[in-house]
Amino acid sequence: MPQSAHAPLHGLDEAGTFIVTASTYHHHPYFEPPDLRTLLRDELLGTADLYGWCLVAWAVMPDHYHFVGACKARPVNLPAFIGRLHSLTARAVNERDGCPERRVWSQYWDTRITSQRSYLARLAYVNRNPVKHGLVEVASEYPWCSAAWFRDNAPPSLFRVVSQFKVDRVSVREPGPTN
Repeated sequence: MPQSAHAPLHGLDEAGTFIVTASTYHHHPYFEPPDLRTLLRDELLGTADLYGWCLVAWAVMPDHYHFVGACKARPVNLPAFIGRLHSLTARAVNERDGCPERRVWSQYWDTRITSQRSYLARLAYVNRNPVKHGLVEVASEYPWCSAAWFRDNAPPSLFRVVSQFKVDRVSVREPGPTN
């Protein structure tokens, strides 16, 4: 079946580690209030656990999120995982705003990570995403990403390597006017 730009092919038949990005509809900052970013972060982590995904990096912004994670089994349940996450969070945002039928989420994109270098670069990229978007100067000060968790829980040698990793040429789909 042909795939369109609005329905990207998700290659989920092999186990592995993936980077996933999702953006809100028309890049509207539906998760601008801090309590809604907390809701999205908590639902992301809880839903990941429910579906057997181990997240090693995550960043929740007002209009998008990224995560790096692996599924304990084959990742064929990623669409169900994302569907549940988007349904729960859209319902909460729309209930808060009194707009029950409003579309909150756009498409999501996933990429299977195939090398250690790519994995390390994407860990660094996701952990530094709040800095990239000008939300904080130090990523570990942003409570809606994994930077502080990673600093406190990763083996020191891994933390050092990821902290020094250059991410200026990492290709990760970011929400924007052309996406």
